[in-house]
Amino acid sequence: MKKDLPTQLVKLFIQQKLTLALAESCTCGLAAAQLAPAEGVSEVLLGSVVTYHAEAKQQLLGVKKTTLNTYSAESQQTTNEMALGLHRQLPTADVCVAVTGLCGPGQSQTPDKPAGTVFVTVLFEGRAHEYREQFSGNADAIRQRATEFIYEKLLDLLERQQQAAAG
Repeated sequence: MKKDLPTQLVKLFIQQKLTLALAESCTCGLAAAQLAPAEGVSEVLLGSVVTYHAEAKQQLLGVKKTTLNTYSAESQQTTNEMALGLHRQLPTADVCVAVTGLCGPGQSQTPDKPAGTVFVTVLFEGRAHEYREQFSGNADAIRQRATEFIYEKLLDLLERQQQAAAG
């Protein structure tokens, strides 16, 4: 990872006076953990919940059982519900990010959703920004790349927001 990426992201959140909440599945808390050393993170990060198992997604974030049964725990639909559930639990969060995916072979793996498929939803200003990405490597490499991807997407969204506000 680019060493300054978490620091750059936290600075941008502080400049825009925004807060962040994370709902992590396949990244197992890595996105929150790698923000921790950045100066000012306590002003930005409200919290992170790791909902690795489908039961945790249901109980902590309100993901519907029908969504999990129809689309699987590793799907855009599940990620969207994770982000919405996180926002219900932490309504003061300006930005809610949810991530899930397949870091290795498993039950949800299909030809159109192979291992390495990651889904991210960023809820910002009442809009869900949906991303599906395919990463390669072992489970650790996929988790690392997914975390970087989240940071890159957040930077892009916040920089565009800053440019729009500047006029």
